[in-house]
Amino acid sequence: MSTVYDCRVQDDRVAGLAAAAGAVRSGRLVVLPTDTVYGIGCDAFDAAAVRSLLAAKGRGPDMPVPVLVGSWTTIDGLVLSVPRQARSLIEAFWPGGLSLVLHHAPSLAWDLGQTRGTVMLRMPLHPVALELLRDVGPMAVSSANKSGFPPASSAAQAREQLGEDVQVYLDGGPSGENVASTIVDLTGTDPLVLREGAVPVADIASVLGVEVEVAR
Repeated sequence: MSTVYDCRVQDDRVAGLAAAAGAVRSGRLVVLPTDTVYGIGCDAFDAAAVRSLLAAKGRGPDMPVPVLVGSWTTIDGLVLSVPRQARSLIEAFWPGGLSLVLHHAPSLAWDLGQTRGTVMLRMPLHPVALELLRDVGPMAVSSANKSGFPPASSAAQAREQLGEDVQVYLDGGPSGENVASTIVDLTGTDPLVLREGAVPVADIASVLGVEVEVAR
């Protein structure tokens, strides 16, 4: 049976974060607030849990699950190398609404879907999400909704769609503007914006000092 914790109340927040950490470590799914939309997440290194996440959303492995981290330094152990452009964008926009696609470290034992050797990483600007991530480590997190439906901007909306597939719901209040993160692919020769969202393309170009192409 799933449980909802109101993280705006201190005692509930403490209990909820402990319950969520326990759920993640036992291979279960949790819903957590982020600075963009609510996410459904699990241990990034638990392949069975990732499959459960995809099943809960009604989605296949052809759409890989992004990974959220709780600190800048966590990324160093997850990717093959951190290029200068990635460092610049991390310093400018993390934590925040920017996701970076990089080549992941080949030694990592994870299965996030059909990633073709890459991983999409983000550090969210939300205290509840950051506290959980710093406790349990990197999490595979996708938007908390059934495939084909709008992302949830509240824990209640997430529960309406995902129900008992999720063990713990962390309610951090409304997520504000229902805007997804901007995605920048840094696996090629030049940076490529795959999706413009919370961070404007012009801001990315300004930080990198180059013209940035946007995928069509």
